[in-house]
Amino acid sequence: QVQLAESGGGLVQPGGSLRLSCTASRSIFNFYIRGWYRQAPGKQRELVARIDNGGRTNYAESVEGRFTISRDNAKNTVYLQMNSLKPEDTAVYYCNKVPPHSTFWGQGTQVTVSS
Repeated sequence: QVQLAESGGGLVQPGGSLRLSCTASRSIFNFYIRGWYRQAPGKQRELVARIDNGGRTNYAESVEGRFTISRDNAKNTVYLQMNSLKPEDTAVYYCNKVPPHSTFWGQGTQVTVSS
């Protein structure tokens, strides 16, 4: 069992930045392909960024060039740097493995982009 704790969300104006963190309770999480997901009101949860064990990254087209996923295996932590935020980035952000494990979902962290 792995517990994930997301943090770093908040209210930010359009064009602003936030850095999200996801810390796992067990280092086994480091061996998975890890991803950041988000769920906006009334929409399905979507994968926005992922990073594999070799450090290779992939992004959804909607965030490409604005978001950066990174990791610190010594801290069992994955980060999501979000720049040039838009109102449509408003969502609850979660981390999980890719594909997701149903029992790993944490509480998520709310990101609200609004003026």
